[in-house]
Amino acid sequence: MEDRLRSIEDKAIKAVRQAKDQETLEEIKVRFLGRKGILTGILKGLGRLPRQERPKVGKLANEVKVRIERAVRQRLKALEKEAGPKVIKGFDPTLPGRTLPRGHLHPITTVLHKVCSIFERLGFSIAEGPEIELDFYNFEALNIPPDHPARDMQDTFYVDDKVLLRTHTSPIQVRTMEVMKPPIRIIAPGKVYRCDSDVTHTPMFHQVEGLMVDREVSFAHLKGILTHFAQEIFYRDTKVRFRPSFFPFTEPSAEIDIQCVMCRGGGCRVCSDTGWLEVLGAGLVHPQVLRNVGIDTERYSGFAFGLGIERIAMLKYGINDIRLFYDNDLRFLNQF
Repeated sequence: MEDRLRSIEDKAIKAVRQAKDQETLEEIKVRFLGRKGILTGILKGLGRLPRQERPKVGKLANEVKVRIERAVRQRLKALEKEAGPKVIKGFDPTLPGRTLPRGHLHPITTVLHKVCSIFERLGFSIAEGPEIELDFYNFEALNIPPDHPARDMQDTFYVDDKVLLRTHTSPIQVRTMEVMKPPIRIIAPGKVYRCDSDVTHTPMFHQVEGLMVDREVSFAHLKGILTHFAQEIFYRDTKVRFRPSFFPFTEPSAEIDIQCVMCRGGGCRVCSDTGWLEVLGAGLVHPQVLRNVGIDTERYSGFAFGLGIERIAMLKYGINDIRLFYDNDLRFLNQF
């Protein structure tokens, strides 16, 4: 049996080396190694051999099989090299290839990255949180109890009485303050949801909210940081003004306007002839919010701010309908 196996190996390898094309090589492989091949028949017949001979013959048969397979692979590579590249009828390999169009970031993503990079350079780190939020973190911990009229300012998607889709990224600030001791300096970018849809509102949009808590943090720090931000995201000479406002979670609170990016303060349709555009809201963190997370208001103070990425993108690129960002119209998106 051993002599027969070696004879089969010699014949097979000789035939493989003499094969002139891949079809002939495949026929040789099937003849020796196929399901009904010569070597396969011997392997199937091992059970008829005396028990003491089976291990030795079986080992040799497998070794022969491995060597034949190796010879087939080597000959196949050699044939492919000799044949060179396949020539397809009617195909001219000298013609230039078709250039695939390159993709690019969505304008909302571009502005979001730009906003985050500005604050990261100022020492803020990025914090994240769940989009499906508890009522406690979205409202109550932010000084908005169940009967507070400020809830009417936000049309909320409720899952049930205690669970909702977050209406702002402020819950991330609360969650961060629960687990992190001051000093704290974070921004919280993410998607938020409200029941609203028109040329300036969508049910889902993006916000970036910021929080800084430390000793002796003042409104002057807030003004300096937001003025720097406005001049980085728009123009170096952008003028900024702060108007008194109200938010339940900050006191004092302010709306921040920038000089109209369209008319540069001269008055136009976009700014309703005022020369100013509202871009974000901010204020010093309300002491009750700090107390809700166990921060000593005698030792620490802080400020918070929030801005809509779509709002910034519309002003930056002169877009008058927020829905254009989500229509997936390539004529619109390719401009960016």
